[in-house]
Amino acid sequence: MTYEHVKAIHIIFVTSWFAGLFYLPRLFVYHVEANEKPSVERDILQKEYKRMQKILFNAIMVPAMWLTLISGITMIYWAWWDAFAAHSWLHLKLTFVVGLLVYHFYCRQLIFELRRDKFRFTGFQLRMYNEIATIFLFAIVFLVVLKNTVDWIWGIVGLLIFAVMIMSAVKIVKNIREKNK
Repeated sequence: MTYEHVKAIHIIFVTSWFAGLFYLPRLFVYHVEANEKPSVERDILQKEYKRMQKILFNAIMVPAMWLTLISGITMIYWAWWDAFAAHSWLHLKLTFVVGLLVYHFYCRQLIFELRRDKFRFTGFQLRMYNEIATIFLFAIVFLVVLKNTVDWIWGIVGLLIFAVMIMSAVKIVKNIREKNK
């Protein structure tokens, strides 16, 4: 197996992991919003959302996360001096990956809370939470693609502007939905 094979595996499992990171919080939104349904419908929906969350997390997200980490660590190991020691962009990328891991395990905590019928967040708050994975994705992909061509100050400013835009879009959609009710 070559470095390029491992890189391809890494990209495939990053994609799988992010698919789960995008879909799971959306299930949280639907799970919480099922509280507004009549009791019979609510109970059926919430039971199904609990099942879907468990399967998505354990069967897709956890294996994809581990295979992403293993393949990423393998690439760093194979190209140690070239990839890790000399490139500051990779250090920043790994910082975002640590943030993504925190996000991943916080999703796990939310699964456990929803299984116990503990509803700490509203559907709107969970919609906002859902966008955090998008921000991580943009930050990581731009770092990997642009590497050292990014001026870090402008990169951080751009990321913050993007985050504000995403969160504003969620708020605008919420306002439109409320007006159309």
